[in-house]
Amino acid sequence: MRIPYRDPLPPPAIIPRSATTLPAAVAALVQFLTSPSPNGLPESTVVLSGAGLSVASGLADYRGVNGTYRVNKAYHPIYYSEFMASHTSRQRYWARSFLGWPTLHNAAPNAGHYAIRDLGRLGFVKSVITQNVDSFHSTAHPDIQTTELHGYLRAAVCTTCREEFSRDVFQHELARLNPTWDSFLHDALASGALNPDDPSKKTVLKGLRTNPDGDVDLADAPYTTFRYPPCPHCLAESPRLMRNQGLAVDVDEDGAWKDGSTAGVLKPAVVMFGENIPKRVKMAAEAAIDRAGKILVLGTSLATASAWMLARKAKERGMPIAVINLGGVRGEELFFPDPDVLRSGAHAVRVELPTDRLLPALVDELKTQSVAGDSEATRIPEPNNSEAFKDI
Repeated sequence: MRIPYRDPLPPPAIIPRSATTLPAAVAALVQFLTSPSPNGLPESTVVLSGAGLSVASGLADYRGVNGTYRVNKAYHPIYYSEFMASHTSRQRYWARSFLGWPTLHNAAPNAGHYAIRDLGRLGFVKSVITQNVDSFHSTAHPDIQTTELHGYLRAAVCTTCREEFSRDVFQHELARLNPTWDSFLHDALASGALNPDDPSKKTVLKGLRTNPDGDVDLADAPYTTFRYPPCPHCLAESPRLMRNQGLAVDVDEDGAWKDGSTAGVLKPAVVMFGENIPKRVKMAAEAAIDRAGKILVLGTSLATASAWMLARKAKERGMPIAVINLGGVRGEELFFPDPDVLRSGAHAVRVELPTDRLLPALVDELKTQSVAGDSEATRIPEPNNSEAFKDI
């Protein structure tokens, strides 16, 4: 289950202690990736990533330096039970998602994501488990097996028939049903108020707050005026649903889902807070841990129970763990119980540097060492003629 954890996290102990600079952190991570896995574990690394990895793409995170939980103490993400139980809650959710989708849609993977691709090409990373719902991993490195632990925002899914629909197509339907909101969104985009690269422009719209997962909150917005469409499949099958299951899909004169309907509710194809992770996804994530010999944790405080339990599983298997995150990590003392004895990067690394700077530098160093190693291996030794001329 995806459950938020909001308790304060203590600052980390850097491991090894020298890894406070970029060169030293790179050196520790090189040692971590190139050292043999212990106890006969596979010679491969699984990545477990979180929202901090996508901050350099202009997206908000939860607990980073400027994370939503830090700058907006009143922030309350919608829970699955709220979404399913209340038409008003769904109006609020889809209105805010409608405003946030253009920023998420236009965002792109950053240097950290492409560095993971390169780590895969170099043979170090075999699989990725991500908590992120932005689809950046599959875009940046489609050849690396990626498990999207919390789903993805690129689609909406029907809670009745489980059909999925493109989020882009869904956005067009939301715009059609809400022309006033659509006009407001166009004005906001034109003013730069939703530009993640220029936070100062947010003052153009008073009370505007950008949150993780494509959520934009606007103070005193008339959310109850927002309309959303039903699942088109369930709408077409409404007579059969009523006849066989007693379910009904009703729409207004414009085709918007009508309160009182009992089927055809569309939700984002993400695992919402309080919602269970599908069994097949959970099994895929656990299998990725079992196939690896090391785990590299990137841009996450492991605050959600689902991610933390995967890291704990890796620890219980005896897998070396490296954590790159700005800020503390939940249960850090479990993963690094005695940091003073970890004086090299072979078995553990804990650093506080931005992933979009550190990971590309790591790739560059690994490539340099690989080229140097290849040159040494192919160097033709000079002939030893001492025996031939010893009698001259």
